[in-house]
Amino acid sequence: MPQYLVCNYLPDNFDPSAVTEAMMQEIHALNREMIAAGVRKFACGISPAAKAKTVRKQSNGKVLITDGPYTETKEHMGGFWILEAANMNEALAWAKKAAIACDVAGEVRELLFFPAPEEATK
Repeated sequence: MPQYLVCNYLPDNFDPSAVTEAMMQEIHALNREMIAAGVRKFACGISPAAKAKTVRKQSNGKVLITDGPYTETKEHMGGFWILEAANMNEALAWAKKAAIACDVAGEVRELLFFPAPEEATK
């Protein structure tokens, strides 16, 4: 069954103290619902974009490490779920619930495995 990344975006000036107890309860309820449905494989928040490091291969073969996220933007990924869903429509249904619970925009992408996990040991 395909797996999907469902992530949420936070503004760069996001203040964690603005997260209410009600919002946390809604997120916990969504996680319990995902677990009960058997779709949630993994979920977590991530550190702020300001603490990110970007690695970029240079033409000389060396790797440049820079501070910050890989793109110039005013939002950054704030957390994510890895879900196993039948198709993109099912993943989007969960993402809609996540957007409501977290009160932020997000993104859904299918995870691609090369080789596929079942073929990796062959």
